[in-house]
Amino acid sequence: MSTEVSARRRVSAALPDFPWDTIADVKARAAAHPEGLVDLSVGTPVDPVDPLIRSALTSVAEVPGYPTTHGTPELRAAAVAALARRFGITGVGEAAVLPVIGTKELIAGLPRLLGLGATDLVVIPEVAYPTYEVGGLLAGARILRADGLTRLGPESPALIYLNSPSNPTGKVLGVEHLRKVVAFARERGVVVASDECYLGLAWDEPTVSILDPRVCDGDHTGLLAVHSLSKTSNLASYRAGFVAGDPELVAELLEVRKHSGMMVPFPVQAAMAAALGDDAHESVQRERYRARREILRSALLDAGFRIDHSGAGLYLWSTRGEPCRTTLDWLADRGILAAPGEFYGPAGAEHVRIALTATDERIDTAAQRLRG
Repeated sequence: MSTEVSARRRVSAALPDFPWDTIADVKARAAAHPEGLVDLSVGTPVDPVDPLIRSALTSVAEVPGYPTTHGTPELRAAAVAALARRFGITGVGEAAVLPVIGTKELIAGLPRLLGLGATDLVVIPEVAYPTYEVGGLLAGARILRADGLTRLGPESPALIYLNSPSNPTGKVLGVEHLRKVVAFARERGVVVASDECYLGLAWDEPTVSILDPRVCDGDHTGLLAVHSLSKTSNLASYRAGFVAGDPELVAELLEVRKHSGMMVPFPVQAAMAAALGDDAHESVQRERYRARREILRSALLDAGFRIDHSGAGLYLWSTRGEPCRTTLDWLADRGILAAPGEFYGPAGAEHVRIALTATDERIDTAAQRLRG
């Protein structure tokens, strides 16, 4: 066996099983329901892309040249304006915005883009979207699940991932919590990457960015905020997101990505600029999710579930006080598929993640089945 092949196998062996492959049998069981499957397991949009965005995409479809890795000036200006208008994030320069090929790509690649390796520690939330762990493993770094800074002891990590609102729990980190993380990171020279893809989906609690002046006092040093257009703009298929924050860190990422040819397609950049410049379509989509959330939440409570956290985001973090795979089977018998909490770490072993991303008809059907 060649050294190259051996190295590839070592990398793949270090990764966990792809989680969705492990519930294929439960999905088949749920799909066998006489009235069809209600898939609430994944957070993929089901609603149409707004015509304004589609028009922007097609308007530049004839452009044949390479796009720039840094993105068009129009896109970066639209991102800066949207961050300020929607979330009160000020002080972000246009040079400190970098479009990415979907935020999952950035999160999985960030430790390698930052040059981390075996001697480095990457901190991820205790209950976390699996890609944070995968990103650290791909770089060969050590992983620590920790929600509190006290667990870190004297060691200084190289990178801390935050996710607020959380996927899967919908937990929201407040200003004081985020201020403590920023202060800790600054004392030790740690990079903080805050995944804020659900920031625009606040329900019961206000959401706040790591770049908010109340959190960082207007100083973005060492801070990166990751934003996606998949959620309230329905652009998951476009692979459209961006990272913003510390100008020096963004410049470092830009340089590596230029050498790697990691460019967002030019028509997608035009679509992103249109989406970031228009709040009306985002408001419409947010209200769709709000209505679906109320229907599902009420039905789950009526069915004896407890819903924890879930103050924002696209999911209801739900439990029946039993192993999550048992709950998965209970739901499958009713033709409903959810994601088992153990996907997201040992602390999720008694929860399931129930997504709001289904059509109104499927949401109504799920509610009826939950109530028996």
